[in-house]
Amino acid sequence: MEMELSTDVEKLSEASFLQSTSETSETQDTETDDLLELNQFDGLPFSSRYYKLLRERKALPVWGAKCEFMASLMSSQIVIVTGTAKTGQSTQIPQWCAEFCLSTQYQNGMVVCTQIHQQSTVELALRVADEMDVNIGNEVGYSIPLQTCCSPDTVLRYCTDDVLLREMMSDPLLEQCGVVVIDQAQERTVSTDLLLGLLKDVLLARPELRLVILSAPHSAEKLLRHYGSAPQIRLDGPQPCEVVYGSGRGGVKDYLCSALRLALEIHQNQKHGDIVTFLATEQEIECAHAILRREGANLAVAHGELVPVSLCPEQGDSPSVISEESKSRRVFLTCSPSEDLFWAVHSIRFVIDAGVQKRYVYNPRIRANSIVIRPISKSQAESRKQLAGPTGKCFCLYQEDASLPAESVPHILESDITSTVLFLKRMEIAGLSHCDFIDRPDPEGLMQALEELDYLAALDDDGNLSEIGIIMSEFPLEPQMAKTLLASCEFDCVSEVLTIAAMLTAPSSFLTPPVEVRQKALLFHQRFQHAEGDHFTLINIFNAYQYAKEGPYSNVEGWCEDHFLSLSALQTADAIRSELTEILKRLELPVSLPAFGSKSNSLNIKHALLAGFFMQVARDIDGSGNYFMLTHKHVAQIHPLSGYGTEMHKKNLPEWVLYHEHTLSENNCIRTVSQISAHEFIQMAPQYFFYNLPPSESKDLLQHIIDHGSAAPSKGKRKPQTPSSPASEEQSHERCTIQ
Repeated sequence: MEMELSTDVEKLSEASFLQSTSETSETQDTETDDLLELNQFDGLPFSSRYYKLLRERKALPVWGAKCEFMASLMSSQIVIVTGTAKTGQSTQIPQWCAEFCLSTQYQNGMVVCTQIHQQSTVELALRVADEMDVNIGNEVGYSIPLQTCCSPDTVLRYCTDDVLLREMMSDPLLEQCGVVVIDQAQERTVSTDLLLGLLKDVLLARPELRLVILSAPHSAEKLLRHYGSAPQIRLDGPQPCEVVYGSGRGGVKDYLCSALRLALEIHQNQKHGDIVTFLATEQEIECAHAILRREGANLAVAHGELVPVSLCPEQGDSPSVISEESKSRRVFLTCSPSEDLFWAVHSIRFVIDAGVQKRYVYNPRIRANSIVIRPISKSQAESRKQLAGPTGKCFCLYQEDASLPAESVPHILESDITSTVLFLKRMEIAGLSHCDFIDRPDPEGLMQALEELDYLAALDDDGNLSEIGIIMSEFPLEPQMAKTLLASCEFDCVSEVLTIAAMLTAPSSFLTPPVEVRQKALLFHQRFQHAEGDHFTLINIFNAYQYAKEGPYSNVEGWCEDHFLSLSALQTADAIRSELTEILKRLELPVSLPAFGSKSNSLNIKHALLAGFFMQVARDIDGSGNYFMLTHKHVAQIHPLSGYGTEMHKKNLPEWVLYHEHTLSENNCIRTVSQISAHEFIQMAPQYFFYNLPPSESKDLLQHIIDHGSAAPSKGKRKPQTPSSPASEEQSHERCTIQ
């Protein structure tokens, strides 16, 4: 009966489409007949735009698979659909799932479709609402971090994978969902892998639930092995364009120069069509943008304007928000591994592919990320060739016989999984005690994550979540920052730590301007610097932004431009801070009034930071900025953009510092650094953590303070650091660890 109803709906849509194919000269009576057709989702007559978009939808490669898909969805719990970019699967299949849920009167729930980028989530929801002829926020909605556009009438919701994952904490069986669509499964983000693993148990508990996985062709085999006998629907994408391969010799400089030279040659010799250039890093994009802007200005007017557009999806950039000028040619510069970023751009005729990507690889032994440049996968390479369409051209800056891996390495195998383990421990409480990973995390990384959670007092003696661990899991923060926020409630500095947490979670608020004004920007940024360190500088910046927004400065956007700060990043930090404040209130935790600027407040902030980040403490061993990290005996320098990286502070560097991030790259730097004292560290570090530190001169100095109340002379050139106050010396034997 359900299949017959679904077929009737399809016939009804088909009949309306056939009626709408006539030209504008058709009679008024026929137009009236079309208007009498009612939308099955809101009961209102279809608009003329619906029929126009329906013709476009029927031209998509995915449309021919609709009957096969609907039959598979009716008969199977799991359906796997594979296809390349621009097949239309991200827009059409969720709509068909909504039709399926409608055929069962939504008895089993609505449709939710995950994405990996926030901007794509919003754009897809807007497009699908347009195609379904309904209002965004009603029948079709979206949910991204810090923003929800839905209503009780929503039948199809797009959301980021991390949002759906957090929703499972309160609704582990996804009772509100009838169909879950996991899009871009080939990207293998940590959140997507967790969803794919947990949903195996959810499907067993809810036989009526449907899971649809949309992926690239190369990922199908592994997905089929993971889920067993599931129907697979293969979509034929657009015909690939002409492909030109390069020599593939040389390093980064060579492929960057080749990409820029090709872009300029295309602009001068080809009549129309935008260009997409895939590079590896943000630095390459910045360099390419500056060169293309300069060289484009020197080209003859007859060639038209060359407009370089930098796209970093992590910062919310999207190609569809860039207006398309008829006399200009856009050159999209991106380091995104995802080709789906360009699903809505139909003007692309040329693709320049460097064939490499940047990945952050986490090393649990030294608790640091390394930046690795590696080849893209075959799946990515094939998808990029589809972007230009059958009449376009793809320039691959690598050899045709280059050895590309079939798939990219799953992020869960190369990431810090402490947050993941905290989440899974929380899901055990919710009843989902098992996550069947497609690729299991590295045992060493898993042990390190459990060790960190134990140090943070998030686990009890049996290895289950403690009360503190449960509260920590409520916050959309890394565990160390969540612990810091909880500690701020005890140290009466909640307002300030909320700001620090928000600023470190949001994208960087510092803009990197062109080289010619970079020194000027540095001078403006130095105005915000705080003597205690970078964490305090972030508070200064946010407070100045709040004053500019609410005070006499009427143009906050102009204020940000004048100070070389990112308005969008500060707005994001503001929204994150509000969300964290609401969580604190919901948990009935105290929120103290601002007291920034007093000595006692600064000391309290450091105590709160050390409560969470005592594992990220380093000591200057020779007075020249070589910082020795206590946990793994590596040496790094402070990042040049830190307040301590300026010439003014280089001669007076603090001996002991707490840092937020350590990245093993060409410059091997620690970022977001603030000064602490040895006494403060001893007060806040758990005793069993301190005794597990590897032997070193720095540990001996700390042990001497514990035994004698003062620092012993160091063997290096550094003079021992004096306690920050007499009170701290008196308390040096007491441990103030927040347990």
